[in-house]
Amino acid sequence: MNRMVALLALLLFLPLLGLVAPFLPTGIEGGVDSGADLVAISTLSHLWKFVLGAYIGSTLVLIIGVGLGVFILGVGNAWIIANYQFPGKKIFEWALILPLAVPTYVMAYLFVDLLQFSGPIQTGFRSFFGLEGLWFFPDPRSMTGAIWSFSFCLFPYVYLITRTAFLERSGRLIEVAQTLGYSETQAFMRLALPMARPAIFAGMALALMEVLADFGAVSYFGIQTFATGIFKAWLSFGDRLAAVQLALGLLSIVLLIFFIEQRSRSQLRYSSSSQSKLPSKRLKGRFALLAFVFCGLSLLFGFLLPAFALLQLLYQQGLSVDIRYLDWLSNSVSVSFITAALSVLLAVFFAYSVRLNPRLQWVNRLLGFGYALPGAVLSIGILSFLEIFQCAWWISVSVLVLIYAYLVRFLSSSLQSVEAGLARITPSMDGSAALLGLNGLQILKRVHVPLLKRSLITAGLFVFVDVMKELPATLLLRPFNFDTLAVATYQLAADERLAELALPSLTIVLVGLIPVFVLSRVIAKT
Repeated sequence: MNRMVALLALLLFLPLLGLVAPFLPTGIEGGVDSGADLVAISTLSHLWKFVLGAYIGSTLVLIIGVGLGVFILGVGNAWIIANYQFPGKKIFEWALILPLAVPTYVMAYLFVDLLQFSGPIQTGFRSFFGLEGLWFFPDPRSMTGAIWSFSFCLFPYVYLITRTAFLERSGRLIEVAQTLGYSETQAFMRLALPMARPAIFAGMALALMEVLADFGAVSYFGIQTFATGIFKAWLSFGDRLAAVQLALGLLSIVLLIFFIEQRSRSQLRYSSSSQSKLPSKRLKGRFALLAFVFCGLSLLFGFLLPAFALLQLLYQQGLSVDIRYLDWLSNSVSVSFITAALSVLLAVFFAYSVRLNPRLQWVNRLLGFGYALPGAVLSIGILSFLEIFQCAWWISVSVLVLIYAYLVRFLSSSLQSVEAGLARITPSMDGSAALLGLNGLQILKRVHVPLLKRSLITAGLFVFVDVMKELPATLLLRPFNFDTLAVATYQLAADERLAELALPSLTIVLVGLIPVFVLSRVIAKT
């Protein structure tokens, strides 16, 4: 049993072997000689001389800008919602997570469409002021536009985790700070913010890993990052070695962010003997207006405007529907459903195996790393591994490779949900069932699965939605003539057929609203 668990877990990490295989001196690639090593060095030197510096620079500027943006929006909204009463708070506290339903690449297309020269905003300003051009209006298809778009799309990651941290803080400590002469701003900066730092870093890490994994948005904005470089090296130039080296570079940045987040959390030792919440302060006058405006603008730019733009594009398209839409929908739903079902089964298998044998805890930690793998890195690893055995042609005739990639990428999200559900089942139930003569499999079937029903549905739901929105892995690993809603949206945007992408984009957003609705119900109970 233990060997089966370990082998199955290692099977899900074969893509990493594909990333390092081209650099092994002998054996795994059929005897790679020193000539291959020279080619690898030459390719890396070429990349560094011509493109690698630009990739590193633009990637760093992007993650610094987005990091600052999600920090301001996420922490600001979390502090206001957790500590103050003002008109509209009951709506904002759950509505501020709605931007999570909008994929980053859809947000990018809509952002540019709204703010470009022929868009409704600039057109309205020119008509109102009687001007032929707005020289002062910034170019939306730029680095600044990308930072703005990513920030409003991803700030709910920081908002969700930081809001919980602010709610769980000790209210007495804030009160003590104020009795010592600190203002509310000083108490926030010197006490509340440092105490919430682990949560803030965790939310920012999730947001930044989404930025690094993104291809559709940065490609549309024309920004040269590692993700766009990987696609260009593999699809445009057919250079496998360059694609692998760029994938390793992107993976190293992801691991660095992951390491910084884990180290920051491990070094903090804050604790509190009191869990009393500080009563929310009712804001009046201009302070209530400022709180409403800050939260309202975050919701407006993060969800309401993109949703309005989608509906407007759909209205412009009229009643005509692309005849391929049903194929896109069928492909998306089928692979999402199969992946969700398999991920739930595997999550139950791994989580229950660890429950029976806690020494296997390392397996679940290893599987949790899969979510940190960007789709482009994962795909290059799989393609490289298949090429070792001359089996890369599989991706052109079968969807199994694509489903495997989805499992590696998203299994951790379902595993966390199942583990949380199992943790709520006391070991005494297992003991009582064993006394009644049930073996381990029977206990799982008759006791745990019925009690885990809600957790299993939640786990499958989150994986289903993640697969529906996934773009980089689908672009690289899909079979011939197999387009999903995400791929169709990207291709239509690349062709500047924005009106036609309204229906597939709106479908993805509506599906993404399902887990947001689940989260909103959880928030309403806190």
